Amino acid sequence: MTDKTILITGASRGIGAACALLAAARGYRVCINYRTDRDAALGVVRAIEEAGGSAFAVQADVAREDEVLRLFGEVDAHGGRLDALVNNAGILARQMRVEQMDAARIERIFATNVTGSFLCAREAVRRMSTRHGGSGGAIVNVSSRAAVLGAAGEYVDYAASKAALDVLTIGLAKEVAQEGIRVNGVRPGLIDTEMHASGGEPGRIERLKSSVPMGRGGEAEEVARAVLWLLSDEASYTTGSFIDCSGGR
Repeated sequence: MTDKTILITGASRGIGAACALLAAARGYRVCINYRTDRDAALGVVRAIEEAGGSAFAVQADVAREDEVLRLFGEVDAHGGRLDALVNNAGILARQMRVEQMDAARIERIFATNVTGSFLCAREAVRRMSTRHGGSGGAIVNVSSRAAVLGAAGEYVDYAASKAALDVLTIGLAKEVAQEGIRVNGVRPGLIDTEMHASGGEPGRIERLKSSVPMGRGGEAEEVARAVLWLLSDEASYTTGSFIDCSGGR
C-alpha cells in the first residue's frame, strides 16, 4: 500500500467504478464521488475494503461549484494530500438530432461534462501544483471517441462537450507541465456500461459493434487500465496526450 490519494468523480458505476477498483488494487486511497446513487457508491467502497484497500464515498454534484468545494474539502479531511484526479463524471440525454435539442438539455450536459471537469481540475491544481506548495500529481480526463466522431443523429451535444474536455486536457497540460502535474485523456469507444440505457438504447453496442474493427464492445476495466497507466510513473514523460480505448473505431 502507498499513502497516495485519488479522487474519481462519478465513480459509483461503469468506468468510474472500474477505475476505483483498479486504483485501490494499485495502492491508492480512493475517494468515490457520486451524485445520486449512494448505495452503489457504498458498494464500491465495500468491495475495495473487502479486498484490503482503503476508500470513502462523498456525494457531490460536480456541476455545482459549492458542491465541488465541499467535495475537495472532504478529500482534504479524509486523505490529506491529493495525488491524482480522474474527471470521469459525465452525462448524456436521450438520442436525438441537433434540430430537436433545447437549450436546457445542452446546458445540463455542459454543466456536468465541461464546467464540472474545469472546477475539479482547478481544485486539484490548487492542491497539487508545486507553484502552490504541492508535491505534483496527475489528472486524467475521461473523454469519448464521440469527441472525434461527432455522434451524429444521437448525441452531438455530448460529443461537443467531450471535445471541450479534450481542449481542457491539452491547454491545462501546457499550463502546469512545469509544476509537477501531468494531464492526459482517455477516449473510450463503445463500452459496456449503463450509459447506453440512459440514452434510450440499451442494445446500442450490439447494433454498432460491426463498425468496430475488433468486432466487439469494450469492458469498463479495459478503459480503467489505460487511465491507471496514464496516472502511473510509467507515463512520466506523457502529458497533453490521449489514449483511444475504442477497439480501433
